[in-house]
Amino acid sequence: MTTAADHASRQDVRRIFSKVPEVTIYFWIIKILATTIGETAADFLNDTLHFGLTWTTVAMTGVLAVALYLQFRERRYVPGYYWFAVVAISVVGTLITDNLTDRFGVSLKLSTALFALALAVTFGVWQRKEGTLSIHSIFTARREAYYWLAILFTFALGTAAGDLIAEQFKIGYWRSALIFGAGIALITLAWRYLRLNAILAFWAAYILTRPLGASIGDYLSQSRHAGGLALGTTGTSAIFLAAILAVVVYLTRTRKDQIVIEAGDR
Repeated sequence: MTTAADHASRQDVRRIFSKVPEVTIYFWIIKILATTIGETAADFLNDTLHFGLTWTTVAMTGVLAVALYLQFRERRYVPGYYWFAVVAISVVGTLITDNLTDRFGVSLKLSTALFALALAVTFGVWQRKEGTLSIHSIFTARREAYYWLAILFTFALGTAAGDLIAEQFKIGYWRSALIFGAGIALITLAWRYLRLNAILAFWAAYILTRPLGASIGDYLSQSRHAGGLALGTTGTSAIFLAAILAVVVYLTRTRKDQIVIEAGDR
C-alpha cells in the first residue's frame, strides 16, 4: 500500500531545479550592475593595468571558461556561480566588440547589425530545437548552452549599440542611459498593461540592460572631457563588484530567486 510519505517522496523526485534565477527585482539589479562591470572591468584591465586588448581578451576568456565550467557542473541554480558567469561573459562580450572595432576596424553600425543577426539566429535555432525560449525551462545542458550563447550575443550587441549611440552618434553617456532606461520602462509597461508576451518582453529588456549598464559605466568612469564623471575604472569597478557581491550573498542566504519546476511543466 502506498503511504502518504511515499507519495510525497515521489512528488519530490518530480521537482526539477532550474539552472537560472527567477526574474525578480534582484535579478535586474545585479544584471545592470554586471553590465556596468563588463564595460569598466574591460577598460581597467586593458588600459589601467596595461594588459592590452589581446592579453585582456585571453585572460578573461579563460576566466569565462572556468565560470561556465562551474555553472554547468551544478544541477541547480547556485547564485555565486551563476552571477560569476554573467560578470565574466559581460566582460568577454565587451571585448569581442572592442576587438572588432579597434583591431579589425569593423564599424559599430556593422558590428551592431552582425550581433543582432547572430542573436536572432541563436533564438531561432533554440526555439526550433527546444520549442520555447522561456528561462523557466533551463534545466538541460543543451538548453543552458543556448541560454549562455544568447547572453553572450546580447552583451556584444549591447556594447556595440551603446557605443554607436553614445559615441558615434554623439548622444553622450548619460543621455544614452536615459534612452535605454526609457526603452526598458516602455517594455515593462507594455508587458504589464498591453499583454506583451512575457518571453519577448524579458529578452527585449535583457538586451537593453547591456547598453544601459555600459552607458552608466562610461559616464561614471570616463574623464570629464569625454563627458563622464572621472571616477575612473578602478573605483567604478570596485563599487559595482561590492554591490553585486552583497546582493548575491543575500540571495544565497534567502533563496528568494530560485525556480522550482514541476515535472508536468516541462
